[in-house]
Amino acid sequence: MSEVYIIAEAGVNHNGSLNLAKQLVDKAVEAQVDAVKFQTWDTNVLITPDAKQAGYQVKNTGIVESQYSMLKKLELSYDDFRELKVYCDTCGISFLSTADEEQSASFLRELQSTFKIGSGEVTNLPFLRHVGGLAEEIILSTGMANLGEIELAIEALLSGGISRDMITVLHATTEYPTSMENVNLRAMLSIAEAFKVKVGYSDHTQGIEVPIAAVALGARVIEKHFTLDRNMEGPDHKASLLPEELKDMVKAIRNIEKAMGDGIKKPSQNERLNKNVVRKSIVCLKAILKGEIFSTENITVKRAGDGMSPMRWDEIIGLVAERNYEENDLI
Repeated sequence: MSEVYIIAEAGVNHNGSLNLAKQLVDKAVEAQVDAVKFQTWDTNVLITPDAKQAGYQVKNTGIVESQYSMLKKLELSYDDFRELKVYCDTCGISFLSTADEEQSASFLRELQSTFKIGSGEVTNLPFLRHVGGLAEEIILSTGMANLGEIELAIEALLSGGISRDMITVLHATTEYPTSMENVNLRAMLSIAEAFKVKVGYSDHTQGIEVPIAAVALGARVIEKHFTLDRNMEGPDHKASLLPEELKDMVKAIRNIEKAMGDGIKKPSQNERLNKNVVRKSIVCLKAILKGEIFSTENITVKRAGDGMSPMRWDEIIGLVAERNYEENDLI
């Protein structure tokens, strides 16, 4: 990836509706992101019937129910994802979906070669090995994980067959929404230093400033949830961007990419045109006759900068004038 790869995370914000999922694709296309991503699972394979909801899920939905009941309502079929893939291809945007269990990962291989692994699977050794053997490229989120767990997860992926240079590790905080105090964006740099992998950031804060900052720090992948309406029923809408906000984020990231440059400190082409206007030259403070000695009494520094540089001041002081000068003449 030569530029920042921006993933619009539709996730489960389609609320189990293929029609809504397609509307989310449309909005992702309008925002000019690189990919729109969903989540794929078979509820019966993924979860036990009595598993409880996360606290944020209860808070965001206002409904107390089992995870099984909640996820069953949000589930799309494999045929739905096949149709979504075709729709994305038609719209000219990359399709991605995160598999939450091995069966769905195997299914998704027919639709994608890049796999995004969610934070919940960082400690799932069999799953990591399985995806490491399926994917051509892997994006691994690391919410809730420490460096030791990330190291073991990377080793599991490598043991599956993927190479290190095809792994991007995303810093993330599994809190919806994430408070600014819990972002710890510098952890992304720690991951890059520790494992010598490409890094990125999966953002769950409210607003767009943190992913923009992550790009300035070197993120190669940015993932951000978005929704059609934050007031819709569902666990992730409240921590998601609206379509216009997604557009703003993409525009800001692309501007930051341009602003980062190549790191070589040198004047730009436009700066070169301004040098004579902004910089100064050594000039005569008053009329100087041939044979007089240049001194602090008869020379000074003024704009414009098309004469002798003031950095040569010490060379000029004490020299003898070889001709007559008028006030403000360049030396």
